[in-house]
Amino acid sequence: MDNLENQNVENQSSINLNKQEDQFQSRIDMIELRASLEKVKAEIAKVIVGQESMIEHLIAALLSNGHVLIEGVPGVAKTITAKLLAKTIDVGFSRIQFTPDLMPSDILGTSVFSVKNSEFEFKKGPIFSSFILIDEINRSPAKTQAALFEVMEERQITMDGIRYIMDEPFLVVATQNPIEHEGTYRLPEAQLDRFLFKINVGYPTLQQEITIIKNQHESRKEDKTEGINRVITAEQLKSYQNLVKEIIVEAQLMEYIAKIIVNTRENQFLYLGASPRASLALLTASKSFAAMRGRDFVTPEDIKEASYAVLRHRVIVSPEREMEGLTADEIIRQILEGIEIPR
Repeated sequence: MDNLENQNVENQSSINLNKQEDQFQSRIDMIELRASLEKVKAEIAKVIVGQESMIEHLIAALLSNGHVLIEGVPGVAKTITAKLLAKTIDVGFSRIQFTPDLMPSDILGTSVFSVKNSEFEFKKGPIFSSFILIDEINRSPAKTQAALFEVMEERQITMDGIRYIMDEPFLVVATQNPIEHEGTYRLPEAQLDRFLFKINVGYPTLQQEITIIKNQHESRKEDKTEGINRVITAEQLKSYQNLVKEIIVEAQLMEYIAKIIVNTRENQFLYLGASPRASLALLTASKSFAAMRGRDFVTPEDIKEASYAVLRHRVIVSPEREMEGLTADEIIRQILEGIEIPR
């Protein structure tokens, strides 16, 4: 009799659990979002071998409506990956090659006197697009870098007293070379903080290298972006970004994010810790990773996955530890391991 009662209780619990799962599945429909993102990955995979982490973080930045800084040695597909991602989305695209002689007006635009109208007209620069690829951002002087401050943070520029609002979506993807320092200008912390992610790109594995060589040998295409299809419209991307904002974050996970950020400020190995902007960035990014996994709620794993790209450019390792070879990523790993994961 007791066994029968226990079985009935288990059956009832199973029914209640199924009801809860049904309710969970109906809270936010993530099917279309996941399907679209898989199509984006499939298009990029036509050209790019490996680099899954970079692609995942770029897509997460898209969903978060945040800017990305990609750092890696020449030839690891930084620029081509960003171009491929831009081609999968039906939005305007601009590519700007930063050089030491680049002026702010070359990016933002300038006022030109019109003989026809006998007045000055503002000619918009390449920054007036939805997807901006800035190649070698650290090659331009501080004056030109500063021209990006307002447009990246506030998504607007002010010229001749007139404010121009950028079209949405608006994403800046910048690349830089960490090895070559001749003719470069280090990005100030104020500008680094404008980037949601800093993605470090490494070398491919042996098997990936073999596949790259084989694909190049068999390919007959001059343009690597040829054959890449647009799979997401601007309206769809906006709706996905709004969907991500609805992702549920429990109170204990918000506390977990706060503990991570505060720990960077109190860490003896760090000269500079992360600001409250990092807390908000980590919250937003973890929502995007949850959405990419088909969930409408954030888990500690989402937060940990986003932490490295969100924090590595927002903290500064103390000079003594840097001389010992300690990196920001290693310190972030120690911080994550030292904080109890909420359950």
